[in-house]
Amino acid sequence: MAKEKKDKAPLAVPAATVLEQPITETIESNYMPYVMSVIISRALPAIDGFKPSHRKLLYTMYQMGLLSGHRTKSANVVGQTMRLNPHGDAAIYETLVRLTRGNETLLHPFIDSKGSFGKQYSRDMAYAASRYTEVKLDSFAVELFEGIDRNAVDFVPNYDNTTTEPVYLPTTFPNILVSPTIGIAVGMACSICPFHLGEVCDGAIALLRNPQLTVEKLLSIIKAPDFPGGGLLVYDREQMQSLYETGTGSVRLRAQYRYDKKQNAIDILQIPYSTTIESIMKKITDLVKIGRIRSIVDVRDAIDVNGFKLTLDLRKDTDPELLMAKLYRLTPLEDSFDCNFTLLIDDTPRQLGLLAILQEWVNFRMGCVRRELQFTLDKKSEKLHLLLGLATILLDIDTSIRIIRSTEVESQVVPNLMQAFSLSRTQAEYIAEIKLRHLNREYIMNRITEIETLQAEIAELERTLKDELLLKALIADQLAAVKKKYGKPRRTAIIDAADISEPDDDDLIENYAVRVVLTREGYFKKITPQSLKGNDEQKLKEGDEILLEADTENVAQVYLFTDRGYLYPIKISDYEVSKASVLGEYLPAALDMEQDEQLVAALCVPGREADGRLVFVYQNGAGIKTPLAAFDSHTRRRRIAQAISQQAPLLGVFYEEVHLDLLLCSDARRAVLLSTALIPEASGKGAAGVCLMKLSRGELLQSVSPDAAAYTDTPERLRRQSIPAAGVKLP
Repeated sequence: MAKEKKDKAPLAVPAATVLEQPITETIESNYMPYVMSVIISRALPAIDGFKPSHRKLLYTMYQMGLLSGHRTKSANVVGQTMRLNPHGDAAIYETLVRLTRGNETLLHPFIDSKGSFGKQYSRDMAYAASRYTEVKLDSFAVELFEGIDRNAVDFVPNYDNTTTEPVYLPTTFPNILVSPTIGIAVGMACSICPFHLGEVCDGAIALLRNPQLTVEKLLSIIKAPDFPGGGLLVYDREQMQSLYETGTGSVRLRAQYRYDKKQNAIDILQIPYSTTIESIMKKITDLVKIGRIRSIVDVRDAIDVNGFKLTLDLRKDTDPELLMAKLYRLTPLEDSFDCNFTLLIDDTPRQLGLLAILQEWVNFRMGCVRRELQFTLDKKSEKLHLLLGLATILLDIDTSIRIIRSTEVESQVVPNLMQAFSLSRTQAEYIAEIKLRHLNREYIMNRITEIETLQAEIAELERTLKDELLLKALIADQLAAVKKKYGKPRRTAIIDAADISEPDDDDLIENYAVRVVLTREGYFKKITPQSLKGNDEQKLKEGDEILLEADTENVAQVYLFTDRGYLYPIKISDYEVSKASVLGEYLPAALDMEQDEQLVAALCVPGREADGRLVFVYQNGAGIKTPLAAFDSHTRRRRIAQAISQQAPLLGVFYEEVHLDLLLCSDARRAVLLSTALIPEASGKGAAGVCLMKLSRGELLQSVSPDAAAYTDTPERLRRQSIPAAGVKLP
């Protein structure tokens, strides 16, 4: 039996069917539905200013009766919202958090909150779990639902057809421009910055009154974005106009600060909306660690019940304005909010400028109000119709009672009333349902007194629906009421870009004592005196030697001269503080030197308005003096060509502010002491120079030094008063 099983042939497996399909069809049938779902149902806001997740949450709270009464647990709201939004409780609660007053994401929060909801300006300040926090709709949220129960917007079934939800919320103000919205879809994204509620309402009113409103006029009404975090907005009219026209651009924001002279500290009170306190603190701390900022002693998160505060403790004699100018440039204390006004118009993503968005909102709002008025008109017309029927039987109440009493079959009551008083079925049904106690003259007279009022109201509604100007005036009145009731002072102050005095790069450099070390192979180190204490032995690569070692300042520069005649000016402040125990930074790679290019000389040149001369001495005994300005040392050029003469190798280069004494020694042990006052000054760089010391055939200068005492005890006997000078034999 076992053998039979073993010998039995395996079952044949049918080959898989392979269907060829063009990639375009695959994308269209499989990927595009997902793309459209993300664009329309998740990431982009509609003209009411809400993404679907926001709209579902707020409508759920409205249905729960949270516009009035006490707060309820956030977990309760999250659970109820899952009837409309099945994406999970964590996503719903995160959406709720951003809409609360406690989180400070919105200029005008929609949810009144109690408990810890984190802060928009903090990455690490986490919100509490939904079981601990409590929420209700803020009084401001009433403006979102005006007319929603009067057919102002369409309703659609929810995901499982158990209830319905609104397609839009009929906001009485352009919420799309008041509440910030950021979303990433597939192939597109949106980043809509918030604007001041009062200014937006004024802009919409101006557009309602003048459909030909221009962007230039709109700029004078809606001046600039207004962010919940406050700060300073650096205003550039051309950029702002471009943003208003195209819907894309960037807004430059700065932190607001206050200098506490008594505590010698800077208090940062407001930061750009696009950054967080943690990222600012980390950046400042990193800059302090690498030595780019040395005037800050401590950085402290000083947030308390009074609000945001970041404190910087300063060293004595620190210029706070200069320090803040540097921090604006180097840290997120100055940041940009990139704007992309992409939103859904009739389920189609469009990028619109500010004026176009207002025009779309006006069209949307007019549709909502028209539907709301039509609903009210229909209800009042229906009531008027019933009351007119009631007025008809007033003349003969006894007849109506007799008809009802004498009719033997209940189903004939309504037809009999219709026939006797020429009533419609609706009117007859209404009269037939009146309680017996109400079939008296007093009750009927009290009811029909509403007829004249209803007729006047209906006439007014019909007139408004027919006249677009009256409809626009009604919307304008609503906008004016919203501004008056909920308007707040502007949070973000506006400063003109032209009023900001940008300091020079050199003014922002922290100045302190350093020692620079440069080796012949090109390894560079910047070391502070504190780092040198007890450890001043420099680590060098095997076979390498020190070409330059000098005590100077961080604002100074180092000039590197190579055998190709090039000058490489480097700013010491561009390099991080190092230690003696490391090799240092390899400059030939950093400066992109040519292959096999060798350093022949290096020199420290003072920074900040240094105005001196460079003295060059060559092996052939020639020398020249060149103004420092000839090398254009304050530019960012990486390399200056033909900086030195290549007729002979460069032996030494010296910086002269006042005249120096140089000791020139030849390989024949002859020397001469000359003042640099004797050396002529060239008008430009690269000159070959004049003869400083007479040399015999085959004789070359071996060294040149400003320290004559290191070579002889009697340097004055070597001094000469003219050039070229004959050398004196050294003992």
